[in-house]
Amino acid sequence: MADTKPVLVVTEPLDITADMVLTHLNERGVPVVRFNPADLPAGELTVSARFGDRPASTPVAGRLRTPSRTADLEHVRAVYWRRPVWPAFEHLDADDARYAAAQVRHGIAGVLHALDGPLWVNHPVRNAAADHKLTQLATAVRLGLTVPATLVTNDPGEARRFIAAHGQVITKTLRWTPYERDGIGMTSWAEPVTADEVDDTVSVAPHLFQARVDKVADLRVLVVGQQSFAVRIDSGLLDWRKDYSALSYRVVDLPNRLEKALLACLDHFALPTGSFDLALDRHGEPHWLELNPNGQWGWLEERTGLPMAAAFADLLAQGDTSR
Repeated sequence: MADTKPVLVVTEPLDITADMVLTHLNERGVPVVRFNPADLPAGELTVSARFGDRPASTPVAGRLRTPSRTADLEHVRAVYWRRPVWPAFEHLDADDARYAAAQVRHGIAGVLHALDGPLWVNHPVRNAAADHKLTQLATAVRLGLTVPATLVTNDPGEARRFIAAHGQVITKTLRWTPYERDGIGMTSWAEPVTADEVDDTVSVAPHLFQARVDKVADLRVLVVGQQSFAVRIDSGLLDWRKDYSALSYRVVDLPNRLEKALLACLDHFALPTGSFDLALDRHGEPHWLELNPNGQWGWLEERTGLPMAAAFADLLAQGDTSR
């Protein structure tokens, strides 16, 4: 008899990467209920959950409904937490909108977090814990990975001394944040910085300074469960994200020691999947840059043919095998 336990896919409507995974889930006959929290005010999403009137073996019971699908909460196989959009309640005044938004987040997310059975890919609380770059750096050091010398400070003098000691230094944000200037969306890249460019404005907030790796290429590694997909990215750019048209890709094998360290990193943060960025120096040594717990990878599958979406589908279809 076919397993009828559904996978919940929580994401925005135009998520091509999620579509790729859903195609493989459909091929495997796995039931899927896809929804976006922003659909709730329009009546296209309803959630009903009961607590306290069931035996201890079923602490949460209820249903989640969309216009086309229904999921019994006590039988959810996995939750694929991709890129959900939360309702903004723009028709309400600011205080009411903030109140309503909080109820949605704690209502929908709270119900899902309370479930015992499903595998989370990935749980948003664990994503958030793993998303701190400085925690990542310390974890990478503990795991024996090569980490560029890094300083976080709001002391301009300390920053200048660090740059003087290391010569080639870059600066990058501690956290990407949506930002507009004159109505135009802005973003930030890793950029070189000199001691002369450091002024007293550094004291306003902590800044990240890092010794520049004399790299020849970048390495993006996607780990899904126990599978690793490694792609070398050649660009000649300090930050390859600045110009995707300048990139070339090559599938590579990971050294066993590096693969074990990356798997251990995900285990440390209790994440089933994550995307790692490393820099390759002229001797082929990988240098840790960062972990993106919910990184994009769809374009890499398109460019390399690696079966990344199929790996996600297999992981979600298995559910939580530890129970």
